Amino acid sequence: MIEDIQRAGSGSRRDQARQLITDLETRGRRALPLFISCLEDTGQDTLALFLQTSWQATKKDPEAIVRPLDLEPVVVGPTGRKPEKLNPSHPAPGNLSPVVLGPAQLRAEDLGPEAPRPAGIGSGGLSDVRAPEMLKRNARLAYVLSADPCGHCVIINNVNFCPASGLGARTGSNLDCVKMQRRFSQLHFQVEVRCDLTAEKMVQALVELARQDHHALDCCVVVILSHGCQASHLQFPGAVYGTDGCPVSVERIVNIFSGTSCPSLGGKPKLFFIQACGGEQKDVGFEVALSSPDDEAPGSSPESDAVPFQAGPRPGDQTDALSSLPTPSDILVSYSTFPGFVSWRDTSRGSWYIETLDGVLERWARSEDLQYLLLRVANAVSEKGIYKQIPGCFNFLRKKLFFKTE
Repeated sequence: MIEDIQRAGSGSRRDQARQLITDLETRGRRALPLFISCLEDTGQDTLALFLQTSWQATKKDPEAIVRPLDLEPVVVGPTGRKPEKLNPSHPAPGNLSPVVLGPAQLRAEDLGPEAPRPAGIGSGGLSDVRAPEMLKRNARLAYVLSADPCGHCVIINNVNFCPASGLGARTGSNLDCVKMQRRFSQLHFQVEVRCDLTAEKMVQALVELARQDHHALDCCVVVILSHGCQASHLQFPGAVYGTDGCPVSVERIVNIFSGTSCPSLGGKPKLFFIQACGGEQKDVGFEVALSSPDDEAPGSSPESDAVPFQAGPRPGDQTDALSSLPTPSDILVSYSTFPGFVSWRDTSRGSWYIETLDGVLERWARSEDLQYLLLRVANAVSEKGIYKQIPGCFNFLRKKLFFKTE
């Protein structure tokens, strides 16, 4: 369609953009919604929402011209070409606001001061809070966290382990606990801290949480700070230790909050943050051109949250777990380290992962969704220390998640 419009040579790129939208409107009732859906699938959420708002408004009032947030539309040519601003007085076919097309590179000076900026413009990506605010209010694109408190948050902080377990005290974990308690309270969660639980008590505490009535709430968070190890799994790797030295698999923890076990959380995001080792391997990393000068603070003494993996493999454990992975929805499990590797904790500052997660949430939670936040965490942690560590996540969320920050 774009090639046909360009070959016709009718008018400026502004007119060609409007012609594309007009043609989409005449190609059946599903053409334009599918085009908007393609924009969403390719990460152009702000543009998709802009066009969706205009389209819905013109369906209700064909005489109206809608300009969300008074955004002056800009049509952009091929990459590197200067955008051409539209003439607001020019009538738009179908009374639709124009749409940005092509692999555009928008410059901050070409956007009005009140316009939402695409990621990458300015110092903070989506620096203008209007764009995420638009997404937050769109239930098709983002989970709506409107309740206050928006959900329960349980923090299990295992520091002291029984001598028979062979596990040392996790010095510095109390700092992690305080940071997470403060951070999620500020994010409008009702926080409960449980300390030094055996494996049985850990499961019991989580079952009690799952059995609560969450109908009036919008989200649920579980933070676990403990020693960890590898564990056989079909769904989620790893296990965390109770203070008695008995492991509880992450898979079992997540399944406590499944749709059948916790129906009042159905369709709502369930977030798990695991600060524990995924095994005993120490990653020495590989050389790169640049290194961070702030990798380690003077006098720091990092420890790992790992013990050797004792259990032998079961038949079939070597098969590809992804082939039998189910598709649970509305679940995200964030791990402090890659499966099989240790997770580092500084005895005087707390763990690398929790310290970084807290700092990223403080600075960016107002303007970025959870996936972008966790990418920032992974990048920052990967640059630390002599030994290396890379956080990651298993993400089965269906929408973007913006924390409640006001």
